[in-house]
Amino acid sequence: MNPIPVSRTVATFIVSLVLLQCGSTHKLPAETASANAAPDAPEQPSVRANDAPAQPVKYDGAQLWRIAYDDQPKKNAVAELQDRFDASMWNYNATSVDIFVRGQQLKKAECFLRAANIPYEVVIEDMQRAIDTENPSLEETELWENRNGHRMTWTAYHRLADIYDWMDYLAQTYPDLCSTKAIGKSVQGRELKVLRISNGNPTNRAIWMDGGIHAREWISPATVTYIANELVEDWDNQPDHLRNVDWYVLPVHNPDGYEHSHQYDRLWRKNRGGLQYGPCAGVDLNRNYGYKWGGQGTSKQPCSEIFAGSGPFSEPESKAVSEFMQSSAADWKGFLTFHSYGQYILYPWGYDRVVPPDHADLKRVGDAAAEQMLQASGGSRYTVGPSGSTLYPAAGGSDDWARGALNIKYAYTVELRDTGRYGFVLPANQIKPTGDEAVAFVDIIAQEVAKL
Repeated sequence: MNPIPVSRTVATFIVSLVLLQCGSTHKLPAETASANAAPDAPEQPSVRANDAPAQPVKYDGAQLWRIAYDDQPKKNAVAELQDRFDASMWNYNATSVDIFVRGQQLKKAECFLRAANIPYEVVIEDMQRAIDTENPSLEETELWENRNGHRMTWTAYHRLADIYDWMDYLAQTYPDLCSTKAIGKSVQGRELKVLRISNGNPTNRAIWMDGGIHAREWISPATVTYIANELVEDWDNQPDHLRNVDWYVLPVHNPDGYEHSHQYDRLWRKNRGGLQYGPCAGVDLNRNYGYKWGGQGTSKQPCSEIFAGSGPFSEPESKAVSEFMQSSAADWKGFLTFHSYGQYILYPWGYDRVVPPDHADLKRVGDAAAEQMLQASGGSRYTVGPSGSTLYPAAGGSDDWARGALNIKYAYTVELRDTGRYGFVLPANQIKPTGDEAVAFVDIIAQEVAKL
């Protein structure tokens, strides 16, 4: 049975009563704000050029909640949590939403939900504790003198320097197979470094793989590097459908944000453009691509986590990928971008709840990949479907651009582990099983590309 919609007027009246009951002093707007709304960027003093705040952000007592998302009153409540209590939406689908609530807002937010008679589940009880325990120290993993010739392992999350040194190591150790190229620089001048893996066969198709477009999704660069390492280190035993592909791998699409998330703010999402906005700095690079830019699921307000930028490809990171891929002589047939979290295999379109004419092919291949991933991991199940319908519309995504602008048939976004128990703060001991799932996914895609 369909829920009975609640009018804006009634919803606003109910919310005002609840806020009064919880002792809130906030003023209510004429209408309840939408879930994607954000305040205008406040005037902020210019931050220091080295991007270093006085001290790292701490999330003591902050929690992740899961709320059923199956009727209009609950959706209104979620919107109000975001607007009134500095809460942010981490993940949602047709049935539930994960909401991050900061420690200082916890009591008022709890009161609000109780007064509104909306149940919720605490998924992560103390976010800072989860952050403190997700990643072992370098000393604990014995990385200082790694006998493989580089510091990378897949038992810990690594900083950018380790990732780039590992890429250089592969190029030096396997010069007939691997090479690296800086395709551009980030806002703060860090290289966007791509690893090319190729046997030199002139008839090879090409597959693009990237990770780390959102800074806090650490499992993404870890997984992309895991895939590449598995390909190279066991190259002689790989099947032809993997060997006869030119692989282009960008492990960290957002190097500034990634470093910022390691040094200062573990939960930072965007790039580091617009530092004059202070806490409101940054653009969501996965809303900044040029295909259907600025549509649904984006924001024009810098404080929003889904701020799309001042225009399509306004950011050097997205612009560099676009220019490199469009100018390359590679025969692009696959575009694979890895995110977290939720365990989804998503295909176009993301800008709206619509699908391309060959969506049956994309669904068939996605289903085959999900089945192989399940077998590889011994238990992780991935949901397959078009982005806009399976999750939510979000315009300006890189996968839509790959399909819409470059006509790459097999364009997929993979939302990696998990389904919310740890969210973005996935313990490092899950890197390897997640990587094994991703290797199985890539294997299926390569088999299909070989048939084109």
